[in-house]
Amino acid sequence: MKRFPPSLSHKIEQRVQSNSFRILPEPNDLVDFASNDYLGFSKSEAIFNQTHQYLLNHGIIKNGATGSRLLSGNHIVYKESEEYIAQFHEAETALLFNSGYDANVGFFSAVPQRNDVILYDEYSHASIRDGIRLSNAKSFKFQHNDLEDLEALVFKYKSDKSEIYIVTESVFSMDGDSPDLEKLAALSENNGCYLVIDEAHALGVFGEKGQGLIQDLNLQDKIFARLMTFGKGLGCHGAAILGTQDLKDYLVNFARSFIYTTALSPHSVAGILTAYKNLEAQKSEIQNLKENILYFNQEKQRIGLKQIFVRNKSAIQSAILPGNEKVKAIAKKLQENGFDVKAILSPTVPENQERLRFCLHSFNSKEEITNVLEMLARFLF
Repeated sequence: MKRFPPSLSHKIEQRVQSNSFRILPEPNDLVDFASNDYLGFSKSEAIFNQTHQYLLNHGIIKNGATGSRLLSGNHIVYKESEEYIAQFHEAETALLFNSGYDANVGFFSAVPQRNDVILYDEYSHASIRDGIRLSNAKSFKFQHNDLEDLEALVFKYKSDKSEIYIVTESVFSMDGDSPDLEKLAALSENNGCYLVIDEAHALGVFGEKGQGLIQDLNLQDKIFARLMTFGKGLGCHGAAILGTQDLKDYLVNFARSFIYTTALSPHSVAGILTAYKNLEAQKSEIQNLKENILYFNQEKQRIGLKQIFVRNKSAIQSAILPGNEKVKAIAKKLQENGFDVKAILSPTVPENQERLRFCLHSFNSKEEITNVLEMLARFLF
């Protein structure tokens, strides 16, 4: 059928007119300032070979899981991997999901109940918001990283008849900034709330072994649930929710995105396990990344670009350049000069908050960082 609904055609045309129409990019060999592969694990030949050898050593020759984990897909690699991940993150248990999106949708659609309240940061990831939309709980957003606004909402909705879930990210994917997690944990604990932290962009970046920001601050015992995703710092695929055995049992029984999907293949899960073991072994890569983050911040100040960047100490550095047309044009110039820097457009970010998003990696050289920032300055000034 070649017919297409006119209402959908109109929405596409609106995107074209606003200069925010998305297309899939072609693969390139530019200097990487775009991917979430912070430690270069996705390209690691050692991890690739170790994963393959693990499967051979365990006599696992399967291309797929063959079903959901509750049917035929709970292959032996899952048990070892979940136990290792839980131990690594100082959690009671870990439950693997097929992706961070699946984990957030599964958690928020299942855990908060009809009379409960979800208080979430206004900049929370789309997967968190989508999960909240599927929940029967009431939900209210608080201003970004604003603990006073959050506290006012806690006092407003605190009740003996409902639970309050506070939701935020340890590192935000667009700004790269972080809330005051210590004060946030205290606020949650003092008011009997359940704190849920998405650590997608902290794994592999913070902590001596890349454990994430929560463990770096020694707050792991104050968090109800932590989400760790593996498509970024670990360079593979999948996610895990960390929590108590009761939480794991509940999710296995009620999280629809866990129950009604084919499990990850043995190779995928073995890749996760191998990547985790390399976090413990590859501390030099984590240190290189931390040094590059420091160097990037020093260089943007030296070159006179500090004022346009969101202040943070993470691997995500965003230069705010309002206007879809403007930010796309500058990104194109950087790409034409060999640097893969992506423009983030509205409606992905709010209007007038369009930005260039620089993702830093352990493998970026100091020369590459200096060159891309000096080039950005030439195009702006």
